[in-house]
Amino acid sequence: MSTVAPTGTPDRTFGTLAPAMITPFHADGSLDADTAQVLARRMVDQGCDAILLSGTTGESPTTHQPEKDELTRSVVEAVGDRAFILCGAGSNDTAHAVRIAQNAQACGADGLLVVSPYYNRPSQAGLVAHVRAIAEATDLPIMLYDIPGRTGLAFSDAALDELATHPRIRAVKDATGQVSRGGERMRRTGLAYYSGDDGLNLAWLVEGASGCLSVVAHVAAAHYRRLIDLVDAGEWLEARELARTLAPLVRAVMGGGQGTVMAKCALHLQGVLPDPAVRLPLVAPAQEETAALREAMEALDLL
Repeated sequence: MSTVAPTGTPDRTFGTLAPAMITPFHADGSLDADTAQVLARRMVDQGCDAILLSGTTGESPTTHQPEKDELTRSVVEAVGDRAFILCGAGSNDTAHAVRIAQNAQACGADGLLVVSPYYNRPSQAGLVAHVRAIAEATDLPIMLYDIPGRTGLAFSDAALDELATHPRIRAVKDATGQVSRGGERMRRTGLAYYSGDDGLNLAWLVEGASGCLSVVAHVAAAHYRRLIDLVDAGEWLEARELARTLAPLVRAVMGGGQGTVMAKCALHLQGVLPDPAVRLPLVAPAQEETAALREAMEALDLL
């Protein structure tokens, strides 16, 4: 489902608020598609108008193609008529990324999230060729994912300028931490920008971002829905106070631990996720991390 912004507001083809959704597993490590549907419905009911599947938080490096396909089909069945379904198509093997993208489209995805190739770190020309190959493989709109802290390969200005000319490349999820530079790129390229860092959601929205792809939204979606709505209404002071109120929760989820691990722990504490199982090399959080998370959630009446 595509979300089109009213006149005068940012391009919101990909919606305004999406959880970078975890992939639920049973205790034995197998995919729990039923819980994925429950979680997706819950997120949409709380104000999310998009869902990101098979991103980093969804443990895409350790889920395999049949699982990705089942997950996509299940979530499309559950909320595809109410939310834009965005699927990660990331790999440092271009041919593999193309197959992921094509399968996502076949399973009902509305768009693709394409991260820069990690580890092998090609040139910027190679990065552009990688993204173009994926863009030409399907009919879906594409959001680029710029997160050099994980990939070791940032999108250069020149690469973004070139990719922005492709009709299916529409947006960027920015997790570089450089909001002002992102604003300049947004205005220069015409690409929509989305916050990829929960600690900077307010800053990105004020800069003109279309929305947020959030890990913390797993347990605070209604709060982020309100944050976006406040900024849209020009209620800057109230938005700032809400962001400050959410800061301890952001630190608890994203600060000490690993986002996937802590999001699953939070959902388990809420009773939403039957088992917080993660796949190696991820492991369960330390006791002190869980305690800090519980305290932050209790402060916001999220337990």
